Amino acid sequence: MLPVSLLVIAFAAQTSARFTPDWESLDARPLPSWYDEAKLGIFIHWGVFSVPGFGSEWFWWHWQGQQPPDQSCVNYMTKNYPPGFSYPEFAPQFHAQFFDPEEWADIFKASGAKYVVLTAKHHEGFTNWGSPSSWNWNSVDTGPHRDLVGDLGEAVRSRSLHYGLYNSLYEWFHPLYLNDKKNGFKTQEFVLHKLLPEIYNMVVRYRPEVIWSDGDWEAPDTYWNSTELLAWLYNDSPVKDTIVTNDRWGAGCACKHGGYYNCEDKYTPGKLPKHKWEKCTSVDTLSWGYRRNMKMKELMDLPTIIEDLVQTVALGGNYLLNVGPTPDGMIPAVFEERLRSVGAWLEINGEAIYASKPWRVQTENSTVPVWYTSKGTTVYVFITTKPPKPAVQLLEPKTSPSTKVKVTLLGDPTSLSWSPVHPDAGLTVLLPELPYIPAQVWTLKLEDVQ
Repeated sequence: MLPVSLLVIAFAAQTSARFTPDWESLDARPLPSWYDEAKLGIFIHWGVFSVPGFGSEWFWWHWQGQQPPDQSCVNYMTKNYPPGFSYPEFAPQFHAQFFDPEEWADIFKASGAKYVVLTAKHHEGFTNWGSPSSWNWNSVDTGPHRDLVGDLGEAVRSRSLHYGLYNSLYEWFHPLYLNDKKNGFKTQEFVLHKLLPEIYNMVVRYRPEVIWSDGDWEAPDTYWNSTELLAWLYNDSPVKDTIVTNDRWGAGCACKHGGYYNCEDKYTPGKLPKHKWEKCTSVDTLSWGYRRNMKMKELMDLPTIIEDLVQTVALGGNYLLNVGPTPDGMIPAVFEERLRSVGAWLEINGEAIYASKPWRVQTENSTVPVWYTSKGTTVYVFITTKPPKPAVQLLEPKTSPSTKVKVTLLGDPTSLSWSPVHPDAGLTVLLPELPYIPAQVWTLKLEDVQ
């Protein structure tokens, strides 16, 4: 481990840096362009919590942290494990024996995603790489006995996907953190001796292009040294030109400070925000981590995922879709099916998603609900409900007798007939027989409109 004094210098010495360790400077950093163009990412929650596979990735806290404990978790342990069984004893059962990073990366590539974010460390504190700051509580010293972060990163990058890492700032039961918390966060033993050395090691070693921060809400950003960390990331880290960060850097930072905004899990703004944002959501609606007892009715179906993706992109957001692998390293078949089906839809409709921009109007509901994206004078119209008649009326696009608007259905180059609704605005498009697609969302392409 690097001496604390060197880490303090590495994070805090910003004398010649472009960005200073304050929010005014850091919030002004332009977001690297790759992120907004990517639109779709895959989130992976994987850790020791995958072994009990019950409730959610918060199992340890619900069982032994919160007071009173979640009785369903207590009952689960009583019925299935011997008396005195401790949570760390799950770690050796985190075998990951079927983990094939090449296979995972093939699935993610097939989904149409452009970036992948893996949990490097969740709130339980277990790291999915051999962190020198997490002795015997990491995937190299116990459980899989392999570098999960590094192995997946190599496979993902070999397929030209961007690679990011989720990192929880706090750890539920780390004694240094609990002591700092007891001291009202006036001390920073956990931050200086555990958190910062670990993040430094993670960034220098794996060079993630996303740091998806979490677990920040119990303490202010000054406790976490967030501004010093971000200034180092933006100025001097090996990923200073491409790194993208979110907004979970201390109590009160969400939707206010950082790179792009998450605001909250499954955030849906309802109208076009002024700042770049991301919606993270999970195929399993009840958990981010793997659950042994998940049921089909508790999963997002494909039409729901695609409509959610479309609405998010129309409102200027990115869409980060989560799956929870099993403790033996498999992505459940139903999750793989969802991801590959998203990719099949994007094969046809991707030009309306990737690198698109929000249009001046994001949605309307004249004939059926539609959502808009744009690229220059080309406007894309997502039809999210099959019209009752073979025509759709769009009131917002502006046309004129001098413009030659061309309308097509993505996946079919045939020009569609249309007629103006008003002399200078609106058009009624005659639709062909819309093909059956599992996603139940079709896309019109309108060229040369305003």
